[in-house]
Amino acid sequence: MKTTIITIPATSSRRWTTRLRHLLRCGLRDEQGQSFVELALTLPVLTVILLGAAEFGRLAYAAIEVSNAARSGVAYGAQNTGTAADTTGMQTAATNDGSDISSWASVGLSATAFQTCKCSDGSPTFCLTAGATCVSPAHVLVYVQVNTQATVDPLFHVYGLPRTYVLKGQAIMRVSQ
Repeated sequence: MKTTIITIPATSSRRWTTRLRHLLRCGLRDEQGQSFVELALTLPVLTVILLGAAEFGRLAYAAIEVSNAARSGVAYGAQNTGTAADTTGMQTAATNDGSDISSWASVGLSATAFQTCKCSDGSPTFCLTAGATCVSPAHVLVYVQVNTQATVDPLFHVYGLPRTYVLKGQAIMRVSQ
């Protein structure tokens, strides 16, 4: 096998390398400038999206906590008929469970609790007179309900969205008898 060597005159190779260097320098400078322009245009948009996602996550966390606080109050009240009548205890259980959002909710967490009764045949009755009004074979069913509410201010106010969000939770459970 025979090898052939191609020689390029020195003036020609210098011209090519000079032209190549010039194109690489100008081309790289143009690309760097374009990248900075793209970054300058997209960075504010990405920042707004990031802040919006953080605010949405914060409000979702607060809503879950308000709901869980209602569930905690109901769980306390549904233990037996004695705790079902203790509405103050249910409210305390709910506000203690939601204490971590009470510090950054503008109004804090409020809870209301009550119990309701009805006969097993579906007829409504008052809890005080339930034993006398539920006719056999029907028996009294006792339910407890806790409603929770918290008002949360967003960290970043966006024009067109509310300045405060009212988050509500509700839980109802039948009392163990």
